[in-house]
Amino acid sequence: MKNTKTLRNLISSGTFLHLPSVYDPLSARQVEQAGFEATYVGGYVSGASKAISEPLLTLTEQVNIASEVSNSVSIPVLADAGAGFGEPLHSMRTVREFIRAGIAGIHIEDQFFPKRAHYHKYQVHAISTADFTTKIEYSCRARDEIDTNFLIIARSDTCREMGLKEASHRINSAAEAGADLGLIFPRNAEETKKAPKVCNIPLVYVQSRGNRDGRPLFSRQELQEMGYAMCIDAQVVIAAAFVAQRDMLRELRQTGDYKTITAKQMVDARQEIEDIINLDNYYEIEAATVES
Repeated sequence: MKNTKTLRNLISSGTFLHLPSVYDPLSARQVEQAGFEATYVGGYVSGASKAISEPLLTLTEQVNIASEVSNSVSIPVLADAGAGFGEPLHSMRTVREFIRAGIAGIHIEDQFFPKRAHYHKYQVHAISTADFTTKIEYSCRARDEIDTNFLIIARSDTCREMGLKEASHRINSAAEAGADLGLIFPRNAEETKKAPKVCNIPLVYVQSRGNRDGRPLFSRQELQEMGYAMCIDAQVVIAAAFVAQRDMLRELRQTGDYKTITAKQMVDARQEIEDIINLDNYYEIEAATVES
């Protein structure tokens, strides 16, 4: 079964999808091994993993990262397609490229293209509702030409500056244009609870740990009770990995050794890495083909 159909079945069955955002095959396999039904390749983590920024990512770079992730796991992968990488015509190509890469769905937002670095300071540079709706309409047209099960999520960043009424209006307009789900950024708990009630399609919540604009964080269970269909955990994987590596390197540099993880724990970790990349399978093939 195609991953697009698998994702549709999960949604229709009422499965709440908690999507840790990953940026490489190894972290994706850890997500799968931990029991998550799907995963997600975010723009923030892709840009950071390349030591640049999401607004500087090209379509090719984001598709390649998402494709590497998708090819490494059996669970569906969703991806951040930014502002569709251009006008409606460009967004149609964006949809086609992600479908060909084996991705199960993407979200397209109402930011200007090219996106601005100030986006990371929570500044909204929004196109008009009409232009956004047209971009979603033509993206859905491209979807329907290749794979009707491919998920199109309409994302509006306008709630941050213009409020829930404006953001929900944009999501509902995108729904009429064919979007399957919506994604907005409620500013507080009240807006978070109200959003699923005023939007005409299921919503995705972005759990933005470490945000500096005061957006609330909720557990998976709380979001499910509010009526959300999915939760993107946007920074949890990269931030946790960054802190662990930063602390390890500081200790290694300052002391000349690394003892926070014991020798036994390091042996176990190395074995787990070799297991998750299926190294034993490679040994077996080599034994049968090149070892005497």
